[in-house]
Amino acid sequence: MRTAVGVLLTALMLFPVYWMINVSLTPMSDMRKAPSLFPVNPTTEGYERVLREQLPYLGTSLLVALGTVVLTLVLAAPAAYSLAKLRPAGRQTLSFLLLVAQMIPGIIMALGFYGIYVKLGITNTWWGLVLADSTIAVPFAVLVLTSFMASVPDEVLQAAKIDGAGPWRSFVSIVLPASRNGVVTAALFSFLWAWSDFLFAATLDSGGRLQPVTLGIYRYIGNNNQEWNSIMATAVVASVPATVLIVVAQRFVAAGVTSGAVKD
Repeated sequence: MRTAVGVLLTALMLFPVYWMINVSLTPMSDMRKAPSLFPVNPTTEGYERVLREQLPYLGTSLLVALGTVVLTLVLAAPAAYSLAKLRPAGRQTLSFLLLVAQMIPGIIMALGFYGIYVKLGITNTWWGLVLADSTIAVPFAVLVLTSFMASVPDEVLQAAKIDGAGPWRSFVSIVLPASRNGVVTAALFSFLWAWSDFLFAATLDSGGRLQPVTLGIYRYIGNNNQEWNSIMATAVVASVPATVLIVVAQRFVAAGVTSGAVKD
């Protein structure tokens, strides 16, 4: 009984994915008819158009997502180490502020960034998107990595200090490798946030030369012309990198759910 319920719930949750693939294989001429559960006359014209028109957008999304991951880890890992092991004054207040930062609505942040970017003249740039997306990813990454790094025994760091290792050497050689699952978890979520971002992209990079795939999909949606097979084909192709990353990193994330749950 439990297995049947589980299969049913899984099928319900995965049905939108199946419908996306189904529509991506449906010819435009059949879009006005009643929807079919299976593509009666399957076509790859949507995917052909994706390969012809959307590859630059996919490349930009990959560039922005990887840049966000790098910037997030560069900022979050040392900050988390400081909160977890160096224990500066006011660390509890800082942790609370990081938590509050994640509650700020994205539209408010986007409008604030737009005013700043216009003054600095950095709108419509891919690295501007990296900076904006990192503001969402860094607070989450700091909190996650702090929890992981707090679980590293202090005795190990004290032994390293006796052997002559300073705080930076201990961070690079001991704490960071021991927090591998947390690093993978933070990197994965940072990548997914940047990859799927539309709000910052539409606000800060709608006129740029390099635009992400979310804006590429949006270009297919007109006032009176919805090219749904191309939209869905683009969505299917755009889902592939994220799906591959989740499959590859799932064991690290699953391990992180338990091993990173230690509070200081």
